[in-house]
Amino acid sequence: MKRYPFIFFAVVFALTVQAQQTYITKGKIEFEKQVNVFKIVEENFAGSDNTVWADAFKKTMPKTGSSYFDLYFNGDKSLYKPGREITVTQRPPDWVNGQANDNIVFNDLSKQTTITQKNVFENTYLIQDSLKTAVWKISNDTRTLAGLECRKATTVIMDSVFVVAFFTEQILCTSGPEGFNGLPGMILGIAIPKLHTTWYATKLELVEVKDTDLAAPKKGKPVTNSQLKEQLKTLIKSRGRNDRLIWQITI
Repeated sequence: MKRYPFIFFAVVFALTVQAQQTYITKGKIEFEKQVNVFKIVEENFAGSDNTVWADAFKKTMPKTGSSYFDLYFNGDKSLYKPGREITVTQRPPDWVNGQANDNIVFNDLSKQTTITQKNVFENTYLIQDSLKTAVWKISNDTRTLAGLECRKATTVIMDSVFVVAFFTEQILCTSGPEGFNGLPGMILGIAIPKLHTTWYATKLELVEVKDTDLAAPKKGKPVTNSQLKEQLKTLIKSRGRNDRLIWQITI
């Protein structure tokens, strides 16, 4: 009988702590996308006679190239789009950064739909489809991003592309950079070793988010994800490109 008061107060304390925890429902997140330029150069010229040129090229570029994106979110909607400008020396060359490197992605999580604008070679596509799904494995590993503690999760996309994500349950919107979503909180970090590319949140701003901040893109040829993939198979094959480019475009 003496144990009951202790159990009662322990439950009350736990519920009080949970009630006092602050959850974020709207704001703006800045992401830094980094590409390992050296790794991609080495990969492209591996086994060829152009290693001398590759070594010379590496001396003219920083090891990594950066670009920035902003993600606005409010409730169950989010919009991811290119952010602040950077210097030319920071930006990776277009052939390293790949196609579809200035995507605009609108997610409606309540309807499980997405609208994405992608520039691929000379074409602009407007992809209207259901949200991409992935089978995530969540671990107890943690990392702090943009001042928030995040948990680690992993998945495999496109049959063989391993992805590491870090998400925070403190932000209720279950979106993320590019086409990534589906974890129990906002994704603040993505790493894709095969692409030598990472997306990490650098800061969170608790700003008012207007309807105009969440306006879905409207420009481009309407397609679904499957239709775009079919077109890419022919387009990229004719240009002699490899699987890495398809992965870059379709993430």
